[in-house]
Amino acid sequence: MTARTLYSAGITGTGMSFPEKVLSNADLEKMVDTNDEWIVERTGIKERRICEPGVPASHHGTLAARQAMEMAGVEPDEIDLIVVPTVTPDMMFPSTCCVIQENLGCKNAWGYDVVAACSGFVFALQTARAQIESGAVKKALVIGTEVMSSLVDYTDRNVCILFGDGAGAVVVERMPEGVEGIVDHIHHIDGKGGKHLYMKGGGSLHPTSHATVDAGMHNIYQEGRDVYKHAVKGMTGVTVDILAKNNLTGDDVKLFVAHQANLRIIEAVQRRVGLTDEQTAVTIDRFANTTSATIPSALHIYQEKGVLKPGDNVVLAAFGAGFTWGSTLLRWTVGL
Repeated sequence: MTARTLYSAGITGTGMSFPEKVLSNADLEKMVDTNDEWIVERTGIKERRICEPGVPASHHGTLAARQAMEMAGVEPDEIDLIVVPTVTPDMMFPSTCCVIQENLGCKNAWGYDVVAACSGFVFALQTARAQIESGAVKKALVIGTEVMSSLVDYTDRNVCILFGDGAGAVVVERMPEGVEGIVDHIHHIDGKGGKHLYMKGGGSLHPTSHATVDAGMHNIYQEGRDVYKHAVKGMTGVTVDILAKNNLTGDDVKLFVAHQANLRIIEAVQRRVGLTDEQTAVTIDRFANTTSATIPSALHIYQEKGVLKPGDNVVLAAFGAGFTWGSTLLRWTVGL
């Protein structure tokens, strides 16, 4: 039996889309007992974008994907696979992937949604990589898109300050022979952490009812201190491990893109890994935590800034509900 040829997968296009509506810290001061100084000091967030009522996750996911496809020079009928990490799908079913596929006109694509909370993008990216490396797929879209405002209780000052809406997307393609794109990954889950960050209502355990709505079971519940502690430990660990596994040090990293949940978490991981401010992506001040969209939108922002060049080492790290966490090592291939 002939062994199957393995291909390399790399990112060839990036995109993002955010709502026009800005919800600033000053706006939140009028809604809940908080203030700008308190929010910035504890989170680094100055403002976030919020969708208008009735705008679903598929809307900005579609726009981000179109931008990524344009950068990559890929036509809709060339896309073989669409993977959409999201915790705020348009509806329970059909998948938001199917809605976006129809919007884009990707008639030859198959795909599905991935639920891995804030680690969704790095998990979905590995899915696309594996499909391409196996030879089953040539070109894929990975689209992190969220309407987190649909899950937020705007009377809970500890949670409502943290989240925003938006989308980020990448095109992942089979690379030419000899070109290495997505190099490696390390992923973990630990279900014991589920009690610290969750949404109780709406699933088969607690189906939607007047009682679940009245009890606020369809809003995000988070134990901030516990999540902070585990996030720093988890993202630091996988970042150190993936560099060591690939015989790299912090000096070899062009850009470190951590999930944008809290600036203090990002800075804590940065310090422990030994990275500089110039090596570390920060977008949380403008967009807050957009869950699965934070990493791909940050990649787009730093690509557009001209920071990233072909061949640069890029390290991604994420941590989310579940608990889920992981890292990815990339050699940048946009513009190759």
